[in-house]
This record gives sequence, C-alpha cells and structure tokens, in this order.
Amino acid sequence: MASTTPTQIDQAPPVTSSGRSTGRAGDKIFAGLSKGSGILLLVIMASIAGFLTYRASIALSKNEGNFLTTFDWNASANPPVFGIAVLLFGTVVSSIIAMAIAVPIAVGIALFISHYAPRKLAAPIAYVVDLLAAVPSIIYGIWGALFLVPQLNGLNLWLDEYLGWTYVFDKTQVGVARSLFTVGILLAIMILPIVTSVSREVFLQVPRMNEEAALALGATRWEVIRMSVLPFGRSGVISASMLGLGRALGETMAVATVLSPSFLINGHILDPGGGTFAQNIAAKFDEANEFGRDALIASGLVLFLLTLLVNGAARLIIARRKDFSGANA
Repeated sequence: MASTTPTQIDQAPPVTSSGRSTGRAGDKIFAGLSKGSGILLLVIMASIAGFLTYRASIALSKNEGNFLTTFDWNASANPPVFGIAVLLFGTVVSSIIAMAIAVPIAVGIALFISHYAPRKLAAPIAYVVDLLAAVPSIIYGIWGALFLVPQLNGLNLWLDEYLGWTYVFDKTQVGVARSLFTVGILLAIMILPIVTSVSREVFLQVPRMNEEAALALGATRWEVIRMSVLPFGRSGVISASMLGLGRALGETMAVATVLSPSFLINGHILDPGGGTFAQNIAAKFDEANEFGRDALIASGLVLFLLTLLVNGAARLIIARRKDFSGANA
C-alpha cells in the first residue's frame, strides 16, 4: 500500500516563533504598513518636540525673569519678563477639579448603562452621551459664560458660608463666578462623555461567566459589580480618565470664554481670576510679536511635556496593576 503524502493545499503557511504567518504577501504588506505607521507617529511627535524646543530656547535665552517662578507675562517688554507659575497652577487646579467631579459621575453612568438600565433605556442614554462628546468646545464656553456663571453665584456663597474655613472655598472677592472652580465644573461637563463612553465599553467586556458565577454564589448586583466588574475594568477606567485629563489640560476656547484672566496665584478657588496654558496662548497669540510668540511656544512646550508625563504615569499604573493581577492569579 503506497504511503500518502500531504498535498500542497493541506500544508499550512510557515509560521514564525511569534505566531505571525510569513507565507503570504498580504501579511508582509500589512506588517510593513503597521510598522511604518508606528514609525511615522514617532517621527511626527519628535518633530513637534524639536520645533517647540527650538522656538522655546530662543525665548528663554532672552528672558530676564525665572521662567518657572515668575508671576507675570510681559514678553513684549524690553527686556522681556515672563513665567509660567500662574499658568501651571491654574491648569493643574482646574484639571484636578474637573477630574474629581467627572470621574465618579462618569463611572456611575457607565455602570448604570451597562448593568442596571433596561436595554430600551440604555441605548438612548448611551446615544445622548456619545452625542455630547461631539459638541464643539466653543458651544460649551458660550453656555458656561451665559448660563453656568450666573447660576454658580448661589453655590459659591453656600460653599463660602459652610466650607470657608477650609481656606480653599473662602470667597474673599466680590464678583461673578469667573473662577478656576467654574472652569473646573465646565471642564468636568466636557470630559464626562469621553470618560463615560470608554468606561461603558470596558464594563461591557467583562466575561459573562464571572458575573454569573458570582450570582450563583448568592452575590447581590452591587457585590457582582464590586468583585467582578470594577476589578476587570480598573485599567480601562484609568485609561478613560487619562483621555479626559488630556482634554482638560489642553482645553482652550471654553476656558478663555469663562475665565477672568489674571497673573496672580490665589488659593481661594472661588475668587475670579487665574490662567491656564491654553487660555493664555489663545488670548495673546494674535497680538504678540515674533518673540512673544516664541515665549508662548515655550509655555506650550511645558504643556506638551506635562501631557506626556501624565500619560506616561497612567501607562505605568496600568502596567503595574496588570503585573500585580497576574502575580496574584
């Protein structure tokens, strides 16, 4: 009886040790395009960083003040004096307020849509949340200036009366609520759809068997969420929060519309005044001369580095949590 040999059709294409097929031209083309896209992204980021660094170095070489600690921005003077102390403080404080308000609410909405709401109700709510993410920032800014600012006067007085002893909520100046606290609330509303949408998709990816096993052991709905859903989606929620933080750090028009700019660091977040990197660049770029624009680019470089540091820290947190989960498993 003659032995049979496998035909050419039955033979699988060669596979590398990493599991990638190398026997088809399409696989090679796709791998090359993917690698090229990644390299192109790195080149673009490096080009942006190089441009910002070059223009910033020109401005910093002629600055008469300390760029990190000066409480002023007068790049058109002779000699020029400018610094980012107020801008850094305002950017960080407003972003922290936005995250403190938006993230818990966003996680709650995402859990409601994914695990509590009936399907007929969950779909419209998810659609409205996704629609809010597409609203232009200038619309949020106009709404904030015309509606939110007047409505917050009462809240500011209440916070001053009952929480003024904390110094942070002590309102010492009379005026409308064009403060960092108002900016933080507006930014929270703006980043809420982003954090909610990403968190919702992460919660929907929780293995159904994990939830059913917890229910079979007698767990309540909340216990299922606490023991199965939230641990599984923790890294996704962190990633969603970093996306929202990135928008909060770089938001321009909405902040410029609502905030009363000033170059004073005031720990009373209810008082009018303050500034952020993006708001200062938008307000001064048109009227600045060539050197003034270099100074604004220097502040943009700081915002660029701040965003990279935030995202890098988020990646480290996610990686450590994954390693910790794998070690416990």
